[in-house]
Amino acid sequence: MFGIINFEAFLIAGLIMNLTPGADTMYILGRSIAQGKKAGILSALGISTGGIFHIIFATLGLSIILAKSATAFEIVKYLGAAYLIFLGLKTIFKKADEKFELTNESEVVNYRKIYLSGILTNILNPKVALFFLAFLPQFIAPNYVESSLPFLILGVTFLLTGTIWCLILAIFASKLSEQIRKNYKIKMWLDKITGGIFVALGIKLALMKK
Repeated sequence: MFGIINFEAFLIAGLIMNLTPGADTMYILGRSIAQGKKAGILSALGISTGGIFHIIFATLGLSIILAKSATAFEIVKYLGAAYLIFLGLKTIFKKADEKFELTNESEVVNYRKIYLSGILTNILNPKVALFFLAFLPQFIAPNYVESSLPFLILGVTFLLTGTIWCLILAIFASKLSEQIRKNYKIKMWLDKITGGIFVALGIKLALMKK
């Protein structure tokens, strides 16, 4: 139907890939543990929003540019790496506020920036674009490869399952860390660990081979 083949296999493979820890998982965990459930959920939604752009790129065939152009791949890769490292260093060297209170967290955390950071983190990861371009065609009938509909259906399906998993991850991570975050000194260290995770992700992305 719609040029899609082995849809059940696609669902199983997609679920396994979503459950496999990666950059997105670490980003969401870091935000959830250090800044709470709302920050984790917005991070997950930001990552998913970034995924929408990759689906559009794959559907329109624009991802082929990243697959065939080494220059384009390198530019996007280093932009993404620089952004992640910037986020990490900013979090690590954030000034301590001794008057910090968990009840006023909404005044301290900029949730809009967290959401936008999730979007940019996903968009600026060329590996995601290449994944869609390499993975989706395997489940599309040869005579439908020039049609955008099967790409769109498979992409949205993968995005929905991934979003559900990311939201579950964010909620559970924040619940487990809620008591820990009430201790300011521990939270301060969690912020530094989160920053270190972002820096590590940025370095990993920069060293990634096409």
